[in-house]
Amino acid sequence: MPDLFEPEPDVESHANRVEFADTRNQLAVQMLKKMRDSITHVIQLLEQGDSARATRQSVDLVTHNNGLTNELERKTGSRVIEGVFDGEVMVGADGVRYQVPENYASKSRLVEGDILKLIIQPDGTNVYKQIGPVERRRLIGKLAIDSSTQEYVVMSGDQVYKVLTASVTYFKAMPGDEVVIVVPRSGDSAFAAVESVVSS
Repeated sequence: MPDLFEPEPDVESHANRVEFADTRNQLAVQMLKKMRDSITHVIQLLEQGDSARATRQSVDLVTHNNGLTNELERKTGSRVIEGVFDGEVMVGADGVRYQVPENYASKSRLVEGDILKLIIQPDGTNVYKQIGPVERRRLIGKLAIDSSTQEYVVMSGDQVYKVLTASVTYFKAMPGDEVVIVVPRSGDSAFAAVESVVSS
């Protein structure tokens, strides 16, 4: 009968993963600190009425942030894309439409105009992060089903908003239920995020 041995722990692989995580964390902290300092400076310029310098500083901040993002991509092997949520997908700065998981969009209560960051990891995993939420307002409306598309909508006043199916099922809402929705504070939007069910 052959001897049975416990497999040796993969110490080298573990060390590489820890080193990779440390590098990524250090870069993330560096990016955040530089962004914080730059944003503070832009706010001071705006408060002093120097909008021209504030605008130049904002452009420098975006350029610098892109450089740090490229460095993070090079060191970690991940690809980082920023874009705007349109109610269903993220429209990237590269013009490509990236599918946002409905569960994530529903639980995060994303609304049109929110800025997202997509990190495509070396193994192909997509990780979304909300990095720039727009100002929001809440409305109360009635959940219904659009007879022409068979999709869920919420009617609030004269407005009809599309809502993601995942958000309706998450709250176990039914047509006819009164729900609280979240929409961008300014501008028109086709989509709303369901925040809660008021009554059924």
